Amino acid sequence: MADKIYLSSPHMSDEGYEMQYIKEAFETNWIAPLGENVNGFETELAEMIVVKSAAALSSGTAAIHLALKAAGVNEGDIVFCSTLTFSATANPIIYQNAIPVFIDSDNETWNMCPKALEEAFGKYPNVKAVIVVHLYGLSANMDPIVDLCQAHNVALIEDAAESLGTYYKGQYTGTFGDYGIFSFNGNKIITTSGGGALVSNNEERIAKARFWATQSRDLARHYQHSELGFNYRMSNVVAGIGRGQLKVLAQRVEKKKYIYNFYRKELSGLKNIEFMPSNEWNEPNYWLSTITLNGEIRPLNVMEALEMENIESRPVWKPMHMQPFFEKYDFVGTGVSEKLFENGICLPSDTKMTDEDLERVVKTIKKVVLVDINARM
Repeated sequence: MADKIYLSSPHMSDEGYEMQYIKEAFETNWIAPLGENVNGFETELAEMIVVKSAAALSSGTAAIHLALKAAGVNEGDIVFCSTLTFSATANPIIYQNAIPVFIDSDNETWNMCPKALEEAFGKYPNVKAVIVVHLYGLSANMDPIVDLCQAHNVALIEDAAESLGTYYKGQYTGTFGDYGIFSFNGNKIITTSGGGALVSNNEERIAKARFWATQSRDLARHYQHSELGFNYRMSNVVAGIGRGQLKVLAQRVEKKKYIYNFYRKELSGLKNIEFMPSNEWNEPNYWLSTITLNGEIRPLNVMEALEMENIESRPVWKPMHMQPFFEKYDFVGTGVSEKLFENGICLPSDTKMTDEDLERVVKTIKKVVLVDINARM
């Protein structure tokens, strides 16, 4: 069988930047949480995306949890959340014993629909926070979303887990809201093996988040805790990987864009295949190249054909309001997210893919689509 083609796997730098920082951590014996790599990673990330402060954490999920806590979300509070996302976006709302209300997507961005958000504000005027997701490296339409949150004096949290390196009107995603979060899981555009970050221009709240993330240990000679704490800090070794990965982020974005353009050139002429949207104000990182199928051929047909060729693919996220755990919560929208889930496929977008790998994927998809066309002629 041919070598496996992955959806999106870790890709260390050819220059070995990551190992330099890891070696330094071992040589200085700073292999536990905290250390120079953690401090450096926070500083370098904040400088790269032009934000005042960052906290390096154990996961993107932890970052969302602390963002909600920093925003003052407590038991019984309403939180608006993009419905088309991974469950890690919504789970921390439940951690805080708050109540999620899921907001539909629009066709222009696949992300939170500003019209649906405005409708939700009319229905729930006392909402405490909004979590907007930048799906698959595509930016949400931030101007109307920011305006609505400011008009209602509501905290805005950007889940930019999938969009590090994405611009909206020349500004990095994750820097528009009160808080932004990133994930460095193994499948993201850069990785620390596992980890995340919380960023904000409110340096005081990031300092508070760091305090919570280190078990809320008070400044005392003995171990004293006046608040509930969490074990959420990133390790110094993991942060070293992140520092090395930041150096190659631009290369990874360039390769992701190349993959997307390859697929678009080869597949856009096929009937009933559409690509994820592009807008003049949006400069994606193309984390995953995603298509929708609108004919007789269904996503499962293509995914099974790819699987037979040892090629990994995925459905589009199943909306949160359709999930068994979350279906009891309210949803505002017209069902755009449901159609995207029903019709969407994430194609392999691994930055180590060769042109031969890309041709294998394209050939397999064409075979499925063209066989169906010929069968109906």
